[in-house]
Amino acid sequence: MSTSAHVDTFTRDHLPPASTWPALEFTLPELQYPERLNAAAVLIDETVAHFGADRPALRTADGEVWTYGELQLRSNQAAQVLTEDFGVVPGNRVMLRGPNNPWIVAAWLGVLKAGAVVVTTMPMLRAAEIQTLIQLTKPAVALSDHRVIDAMKAAAGDDLPVLAYGGSGIGDFAARCAAKNGQFTSVETAADDVALLGPTSGTTGAPKITMHFHRDILANADTFARHILQPTAEDVFAGSPPVAFTFGLGGLVIFPLRFGASSLLVERATPVELAEQAAAAKATILFTAPTAYRAILKAGRGELLSRLRVAVSAGEHLPKETWEAVFNATRIRLVNGIGSTELLHVFISAAGDDIKPGSVGKAVPGYRATILDDQGAELGPNQVGRLAVIGPTGCRYLDDARQANYVVNGWNVTGDTFVRDDDGYFIYQSRSDNMIVSSGYNIGAPEVETAIDQHPDVVENAVVGRPDPERGSVVCAFIVLRAGVIGDDAKKREIQDFVKATIAPYKYPRDIRFVDELPRNPSGKLQHFKLRDRLGHENDQLAGAAATQS
Repeated sequence: MSTSAHVDTFTRDHLPPASTWPALEFTLPELQYPERLNAAAVLIDETVAHFGADRPALRTADGEVWTYGELQLRSNQAAQVLTEDFGVVPGNRVMLRGPNNPWIVAAWLGVLKAGAVVVTTMPMLRAAEIQTLIQLTKPAVALSDHRVIDAMKAAAGDDLPVLAYGGSGIGDFAARCAAKNGQFTSVETAADDVALLGPTSGTTGAPKITMHFHRDILANADTFARHILQPTAEDVFAGSPPVAFTFGLGGLVIFPLRFGASSLLVERATPVELAEQAAAAKATILFTAPTAYRAILKAGRGELLSRLRVAVSAGEHLPKETWEAVFNATRIRLVNGIGSTELLHVFISAAGDDIKPGSVGKAVPGYRATILDDQGAELGPNQVGRLAVIGPTGCRYLDDARQANYVVNGWNVTGDTFVRDDDGYFIYQSRSDNMIVSSGYNIGAPEVETAIDQHPDVVENAVVGRPDPERGSVVCAFIVLRAGVIGDDAKKREIQDFVKATIAPYKYPRDIRFVDELPRNPSGKLQHFKLRDRLGHENDQLAGAAATQS
């Protein structure tokens, strides 16, 4: 590793042992970064120098526009506030909490300019969840939107300074920034100094903290964005994921800034509202989940997508039926993709004529992908196994034994079950922990979810396996019905018959539970583990009752 610029060596000291890292490859010319590299200086200072200060950088739904010059000024002021008012030194962690708006972006850039390390947190986290992240990352300062500051203060206690932005008063972050002259020289960090600590949004409740270098932040822009999205300075990005989630950070901050484009930041919106606001802002690139595209079509508002040049679907499995429905309604070919917090963004995708509906795509330029068996050996075409990836980014967990589970023989093993077809396209099967084995049959929960979703009365659903003494497991579906539809036994039978007519009958949900909502983490991803935990708790209660009766 290079000589670090960090005075506070916490992150470098707590990287996993080098022997447990995945292999890293820098095969493209654009991935040959200099030894000294500050990602924020590249994203804002170099972009201003190349495109000029007057270009729009950040937009909001109410019409506010920050130019690149304004964003540069405020990010410099943010760095001044952190270093001059709070004594932040290179390597200190700074925790950010807030919805998607220009100030969170200015703060994010300012932290990196100061040589510090950003700790991203979702604004919907509760105090206990934030407290866990504070304990793991040990930040020196926390910045929070004033509307969600109470939980941050409750979690911080007396030892962590918490600074609000967006409110009023002399102590407000924006007011402090306005008092600074905006002259700041970015710290010359090493390309492999840690810049970002990103808690996972995975399938278990215990957070894992991923560690990303300055060069990693640029690498996803120079692979997925550059080669798949092919953005220009005229593009307007928009999307639903929070920038605290690496999917949103890439799509709404890093990618547009890397190419001199602008970004529409939406704090909160339904899928239709997002589409309306994106259309009003003349957005050309949209990032959201398959659920949102389905909701837009179900509302009969497909025309809102007509201005888009690229529509990206990620965060959840994109069924072929959803892809075809969007294409038939809008003629837009959804760009599918799979990424992970561990690798920062998308590493398998396809665009344009290379898209093969029903598949995720091929390895993005700069990455390699394969399928592994349970022993870590590579499998051939049309064999089901574990997806594994190598590229310029890779998994490094902060002090976490689960590093050994994610990295196998140098490969990043994502926890997804895939097949690679004869043409080299990767086809999603399920999460590796979401394959249901019932009476000897392997049933992929996403396939059942896709079938259920096609029922006109279903808004959304989640499928897990319920332990069963006779079959091992049975397919259990938690279903949200559209307003006004009664979830009774007759509706259950109707949906079961519908699924039997849609996919192989043995895959139908033998157990259906109608619910008002599904559990999701703050990034919006379904938490199947909570549904499995609920069923496991029920099973324990039944076992306990049976033991009492005997």
